[in-house]
Amino acid sequence: MHTGGDLRTWLLGMLSGEASDLHLVAGYRPMVRRHGQLGPVADEVLSGEAIGSSLTALLAEHLPGVTLDDRDMDCSLAIREADATHRFRLNVFRSAGEWGACFRAIPEDVPSFEWMGFSDALVQKLVTLRNGLVIITGITGSGKTTTLAGLIEWINQHEQRRIVTIEQPVEYVFKANGSSMVSQREVGTDVASFYDGLVHGLRQDPDVMLIGEIRDPETARMALSAAETGHLIFTTLHTQDAKGAITRLVDFFPRDAQDDVRTQLSLSLRSVVCQHLLPAAAEGERRALATEVLHVTHGVRSAIRQGKVENIDTAIQTGRKDGMHSLDESLAKLAKAGRIGWETAEKFAADVHGLRHYV
Repeated sequence: MHTGGDLRTWLLGMLSGEASDLHLVAGYRPMVRRHGQLGPVADEVLSGEAIGSSLTALLAEHLPGVTLDDRDMDCSLAIREADATHRFRLNVFRSAGEWGACFRAIPEDVPSFEWMGFSDALVQKLVTLRNGLVIITGITGSGKTTTLAGLIEWINQHEQRRIVTIEQPVEYVFKANGSSMVSQREVGTDVASFYDGLVHGLRQDPDVMLIGEIRDPETARMALSAAETGHLIFTTLHTQDAKGAITRLVDFFPRDAQDDVRTQLSLSLRSVVCQHLLPAAAEGERRALATEVLHVTHGVRSAIRQGKVENIDTAIQTGRKDGMHSLDESLAKLAKAGRIGWETAEKFAADVHGLRHYV
């Protein structure tokens, strides 16, 4: 592996090949993820020393002053090629004492909701909220960051609002060409933590705040309080369904505080969108977005307050008039439209036998 040269070639090749991620792991060939599937981009097996050397050269060229250390490192970097600038999110790590890295390509422009697979009705429901908490949830790599970026960009372009984001790292860059004013703060560079960014961000007269991820009870409590006091808060969690986001938030807190948290959450939560990116029916096509959508109605609010999360699935099933739908309904629609295969729909469905009921 030639220091820097091959790495730059692989990164730029990701873009032309519609790959989302580049993985460098000692003892393996360099691999890219394309439409959810891993495949090699070179035959050479990498050593940790070669990976470290290439990363050092890349950082020296594009992030002067940033050096490797023995801890995980998250950052973003930009590579200039001809008249274009290409941005990547980078995680550097150590495994068994060897260097490794994962690069994720960040599109220059925020994708459209049509490209993502979001309905106009859902987008309008979320971006026109004036306050409260909106959670985008799903497993790692399900497109949560892209969804949040789309929502913030819509508000940036169509509303006159003060927006503050706290991200790790900053991925999509919002340009100052809309009606709103946006400040993007990066954890580790501009602010010490998500919690600190939220605390200080609330002193910057925000209408809308994006918290890249809630990871601890302090940030969770502050986000709930901010949502209650007239701010619109967007954030992400890692869960597999909508009700799991509610359980996860409550579980951040000790048992003797959970009743109060449920009450606070019932008042501040507005919507939860759970995302899954699934293999397309046709090989080589981009993955399809399946969603589960929960909006907080009187019944949902009561279920949250009483800790009866099992009632939330029922509320989603019966809440179509309020804009809600289950994952199974989304899977059935995608399968019927030919975007995913029925075997994929059945693999992810909660009720395989009732799946075709939605067709």
